[in-house]
Amino acid sequence: MSTLDTSLEFIPVRIAVLTVSDTRGFDDDKSGATLVKMIEEAGHVIADRAIITDDRPLIRDHLTAWIERADIDVVISTGGTGLTGRDVTVEAHRDVYEKEIDAFGTVFTIVSMQKIGTSAVQSRATGGVAKGTYLFALPGSTGACKDAWNEILKLQLDYRHKPCNFVQILPRLDEHMRRK
Repeated sequence: MSTLDTSLEFIPVRIAVLTVSDTRGFDDDKSGATLVKMIEEAGHVIADRAIITDDRPLIRDHLTAWIERADIDVVISTGGTGLTGRDVTVEAHRDVYEKEIDAFGTVFTIVSMQKIGTSAVQSRATGGVAKGTYLFALPGSTGACKDAWNEILKLQLDYRHKPCNFVQILPRLDEHMRRK
């Protein structure tokens, strides 16, 4: 069973939030704002935030620019994970991934099933790693963002979470690129 070892010091990570939408702006981006609030409440740092349209090359290029930045450890996107023709966020993420975190989508589906039943099959939430940065694509609904954060990411992005977490292996994500 997982636990939180409060004898360890909390280590904040730097997180960028990307909203993918053809219709939202900062004034009505509820999912992006919800993520920012939860991230900050958990003690992490918002490294950047952006809203871009549902365009695969644009999403891919934005993700690529963010993973090149030394001040971003994690990218969380919201929106564009569904089944319609405009939903291309998952494909853009996979264009960038060096390794996919297959179990992220599976665990997200399990969490979603408990909340929305079989409607969970319509989400294609995904996670991966590229150039030492974690990337996660979440659905555009506020509820899905809350579920992913509260049930998965909040725990995995907490260094004190045991038996293991994403933060403790963060320094080793790009070790293959440093080998000579």
